[in-house]
Amino acid sequence: MTRAITDTRRAGAPLTSDTPKRRRSLSRHHRGWLLLFLAPWAIGLTVFFLYPLAATLWYSFTDFDGLATPGFVGLRNYVYLFAKDPVVATAAYNTVWLVAVLTVCRVAFALAVASVLARLKRGVGLVRTLCYLPSLVPPVAATITFVFIMAPEGPVSTVLGWLGIEGPLWFSDPALAKPALVLLTLWGSGEIMIIILAALLDVPKELHEAAQLDGAGPWSRFRNITLPSIAPVLLFAVVNTIVFALQYFTQAVVAGSVASGSTFPVGSTRVIGYPADSTLTFTARMFDEGFRAYHMGYASAMAVLLFLVSFAFTAVLIRQLRARSPEAVRS
Repeated sequence: MTRAITDTRRAGAPLTSDTPKRRRSLSRHHRGWLLLFLAPWAIGLTVFFLYPLAATLWYSFTDFDGLATPGFVGLRNYVYLFAKDPVVATAAYNTVWLVAVLTVCRVAFALAVASVLARLKRGVGLVRTLCYLPSLVPPVAATITFVFIMAPEGPVSTVLGWLGIEGPLWFSDPALAKPALVLLTLWGSGEIMIIILAALLDVPKELHEAAQLDGAGPWSRFRNITLPSIAPVLLFAVVNTIVFALQYFTQAVVAGSVASGSTFPVGSTRVIGYPADSTLTFTARMFDEGFRAYHMGYASAMAVLLFLVSFAFTAVLIRQLRARSPEAVRS
């Protein structure tokens, strides 16, 4: 009888004492495959984000021209940034102006266009395509075209002249250069519009029908049903626009260079910020210091500050939305 039980154990399931070892072996096997599949992401995160971030932070404490060995200078770059740079205040003001105006105008414009497209019955595909196409145009080409269209002798000024209206200088006027950049950005905001449109189409129609039966008007339904339903998407649009405005560079530099008559699309130090530093953004000043004056240490300090401000804006907005509507964020 004892021999039969022993033979059965040998031919059947393994002994109980071997089960933990086999489980540990399977766990190591699965962990190895998991690390293998995560390796491309981990390598990309390290090479293209963590290492550049750490290097930028280190260079911000050094005197570095991009070629020679960096020399440690402590907080000298940050002291110059906050107290001695005569131009950075203008660049910071222009950037804050763009952040405030672009965030409101871009999100409101995209929401308005998406609301109209959501109600169209005929030709929806064609109209959506036409509204989205401008966002596919490369920023440099779009900016050059827009500057020529808005030029004093361009099509817009010509049409206004036919109506007896003197066309403004737009990109050549310090008071209108930033509003012209806002118009350029709104023209190419198709990607945000498409995302908001998808959220609008996903709002349950039953909620609108029930509210309409209760006597709620269009504005009341929009405010109490549509906006809360698309709140996470609007948060994404706001954060995306804030980060975009904080890093606003290509359109401002190219527009100033073309409007000044420069033959170089990326401009030179004498045309960056044209006219009268009205298009000089924080990133344009950082580019000027790092890649034209070769003050890479100081430019790194500006980059660190820009990263911290962008991170702070994003964290505060997400925290505020979670405090007000945690259910919407979780969804």
